[in-house]
Amino acid sequence: MGAEILGLDPRGFGKHLRNLRNARGLTQEVLAERANLSSDTIRRLEHGTFSPTLNTLLRLASGYGLRLSTLLASYEIGMLPLERELADLLIGRSEKDLRMLLEVAKVLLRDWGDESDEPDAPEES
Repeated sequence: MGAEILGLDPRGFGKHLRNLRNARGLTQEVLAERANLSSDTIRRLEHGTFSPTLNTLLRLASGYGLRLSTLLASYEIGMLPLERELADLLIGRSEKDLRMLLEVAKVLLRDWGDESDEPDAPEES
């Protein structure tokens, strides 16, 4: 299954991949290593001269630390949805880690909520 079937514009998708890589501060070589792909494949993808297979897309998503659905959705909407990126960070974590992260998130959200819900202090005259 090639990228044409998925409706990807090779040059636009390549630019998107380069932007994702740069936003993460990765070199092509580091991304290639993380994705178990060659540096040449990354270069060709970013230049839009290579049409990736589904397997290549799966490896690429893994190299970015994203699910394939998040990688493709971020291309379709032109940005990486923060909620999806956060969910992708949780993949593969132990149940113990997830429970701890949930408790930390609850505390942070509760504290942030308190600041926005507090009435303004009366002005001094």
